[in-house]
Amino acid sequence: MTVTAPPRPPRPSDPVTHEEFDALVEALIEEARQRGLRRRRRNVAIVTFAALVGVGLFAFLGRSAQSQTASSALAARSSAAGAKTESRIAFIREPMGGYAGVLWVMNPDGSGQRRLAPAHPEMRWSPDGQKIVFVSSLPTDVDNLYVMNADGSGQRKLTHDNGREHSPVWSPDGRQIAYLSNGVRVVNADGSGLRRLTRNGSGGLPPAWSPDGQQIAFVSRRDSNFEIYAMRADGSGQRRLTRNAWRDSDPVWSPDGRQIAFVSNWQVWVMNADGSGQRRLTYNGARNFAPRWSPDGQRIAFERRVGRVNYGRCNGCGRAAKFEVWVMNADGSEARMLAQDSAEPVWSSDGGKLAFTKILRRDLRSGGPVESDIYVMNADGSGQRNLTRTPGAGSHESVPAWSPAQK
Repeated sequence: MTVTAPPRPPRPSDPVTHEEFDALVEALIEEARQRGLRRRRRNVAIVTFAALVGVGLFAFLGRSAQSQTASSALAARSSAAGAKTESRIAFIREPMGGYAGVLWVMNPDGSGQRRLAPAHPEMRWSPDGQKIVFVSSLPTDVDNLYVMNADGSGQRKLTHDNGREHSPVWSPDGRQIAYLSNGVRVVNADGSGLRRLTRNGSGGLPPAWSPDGQQIAFVSRRDSNFEIYAMRADGSGQRRLTRNAWRDSDPVWSPDGRQIAFVSNWQVWVMNADGSGQRRLTYNGARNFAPRWSPDGQRIAFERRVGRVNYGRCNGCGRAAKFEVWVMNADGSEARMLAQDSAEPVWSSDGGKLAFTKILRRDLRSGGPVESDIYVMNADGSGQRNLTRTPGAGSHESVPAWSPAQK
């Protein structure tokens, strides 16, 4: 893309240089001296000097006005460009008791809501914010991966193995998509080059690309327990990072690629990218999961569930369960709750806000959410507001995904 540079601001050399100006004055004085008219020389010099200053000032002001006009036009173009590159929020809307989910997008203030495609609650923005990969919820093509433009156009099917694909994740360069299908697989963004990287069960949790795109962290139960592994992007060099007696899950790389946050025994931990230096960040009896690094790597948002959610036949058992959104510093200090009856926090690209799912009503049997809206708040928990305000009861909106600013 060619960017036109704005007009340069006026300089002392525009339109008359200091040297030229001095030479003109001296020439006028010399001419008056030769004529032998002291008074006229003085008057002419003064008048000429004033005239030159006036002309120079007029030219300078004219150029300044042109520069200001050009700068204003440039600012207007930049403002318009900024409006085009603003992030958006994707989410899934499902009817109560149903699985016919639909992927929607909207502006960060809730305006411009647009229905894009039938999809399960598994979708991700491309790193440049131009495309979305999602898992189809069409009964005739369930659980296959599709990719489309951010406006819903250009939908393209990537996989052809119904009922097995899920948890797609873009590579940092946007050229590949890793996903789960009885192990970790990758496919090019155009659907070509599909290949399997692991042949072991992956615990149903999404793989995670390192920020440089050179490694993939994933969960595997190959050693009879759910542990976190890492491998090169081509599947080679697979190595085990955790060795715990309890289940490890939810690996997510820090923005600088030096650390991995993860969940072990329902507590949030962090470790170096090679598995060393493991340390626990949360200490409570609740279930903590889904850690998410802030874009600057200084904070971690996560979800906390207090009490048990029962999905069996136990009427009323899940009433005590409470879902909360928390945030803490990357070292585990200053942990604080930001929102109650809330889940699935996700950072805006500038780290200034969090989008999340606000639970409006829970099922009396299981305690799980059945009616919810998408909310947004400042990173400190203030300014919470409902973005979707779905009319009527029984709509379940979930998994907000805040896009990167388009480039």
